Amino acid sequence: MTRALVVQTAWLGDVLLTTPLLDALAARLGAVDVLVTPDAAPLLATHSAVAAVLTYDKRGRERGLGALWRKARALRARRYDLAVLAQGSFRSGLLVRAAGIPRRIGFADDAAAWWCTERRARPTGHETERLLALADATPVSHRGAMSLALTDADHATAAAALAAAGVTGAFVALAPGSARPTKRWPFYRELATMLAAEVPVVVIGASGDGWGPADAGRGVADLSGLPLRASAAVLARAAAAVVNDSAPLHLAQAVGTPVVALFGPTHPRLGFGPRGPRDVALGLDLDCRPCSAHGGQRCPLRHHRCLRALSVPTVQDAVRQVLAPREVSCV
Repeated sequence: MTRALVVQTAWLGDVLLTTPLLDALAARLGAVDVLVTPDAAPLLATHSAVAAVLTYDKRGRERGLGALWRKARALRARRYDLAVLAQGSFRSGLLVRAAGIPRRIGFADDAAAWWCTERRARPTGHETERLLALADATPVSHRGAMSLALTDADHATAAAALAAAGVTGAFVALAPGSARPTKRWPFYRELATMLAAEVPVVVIGASGDGWGPADAGRGVADLSGLPLRASAAVLARAAAAVVNDSAPLHLAQAVGTPVVALFGPTHPRLGFGPRGPRDVALGLDLDCRPCSAHGGQRCPLRHHRCLRALSVPTVQDAVRQVLAPREVSCV
């Protein structure tokens, strides 16, 4: 039996985007091991396609070349036959080469290609479908859908948090955070106030996402700081979610919640946008957009007009469209 390792040590959203690849590999090889960052490990802890979740804290205590060699030795001891590089950095390629994994598959245009024994051409389309090329899988109707195996405990934690906040019926979830500052729409507080006059609002995300108890007005419940899987379970109960181009977008997609997704420096055509029938992607038609595939720390032109000029009423109207479904178009 082939022992396979999938390397995906990028951001939380990237791990979710990799789940169709995991399903495709598991259908052929059986459950696979996955190497992710410690923050992302909970996303795959109960996934049926995953045999073991291994962690690599490349931005923290395992930063540096010495830690890389130690991680390579640990991987070598597991005697993998195959490594699939869903995250194709030079470091990831070096890691699996140093681990002595004989068959190493990656994209030909990634930095990791230098270390790969097999290089795939990157197809066009959504990122979930592009990644399937690493498994030689062709996207079909049942593939390309992200998945997150939430447990009864996850749902119970979410239900208790909502009940404690007095939220008992339909609500809209807001996720104001993003790891990249330029992808954060700056008007979530104003949107929360306007939406709360029509429907309860629940704020989710990590503590420190720029939202706090003082920002929770009447009809707005602050549930930021919940564990990642519990936040996903809250999203699963939402009638709709407003998200940036960030991990909560992909969490919502994985649990089937329709979104209003706000794109600034990035663009859905880059392959990371929502694809549900009720989803709406909003963004402004600017000459400078997109300026980045992943966003950055600051606007290169110092005006951040791509998100600052996206008005609260425009987003509120999009939420209304999602809550009362009718045919909509995405940018």
